[in-house]
Amino acid sequence: MSASLAIYKLFDLIMLLMLLKIFLSWLPNIDWGAQPFKFLNEFTEIFFGIFRKILPPIGYIDFSPIIAFIVVRLVQIAIYNLFLSIGI
Repeated sequence: MSASLAIYKLFDLIMLLMLLKIFLSWLPNIDWGAQPFKFLNEFTEIFFGIFRKILPPIGYIDFSPIIAFIVVRLVQIAIYNLFLSIGI
């Protein structure tokens, strides 16, 4: 497996964890202080927290995951194309 494909797959994993956090956040009985939920919450907050500071939730709707997905995907494509262009 090339390094560019490995990086691409790593970004896919990050986006999968972000999606899992979103779906689990709809369940009211999740204890976010217990493992493995604590890890998932802390890891995804790295991405969501940045955009939540820029665009706070409007009413009960949090748009930070949407922005995070778009930015992570754009970074994924940019890095993948950069690695391909330099032959890694």
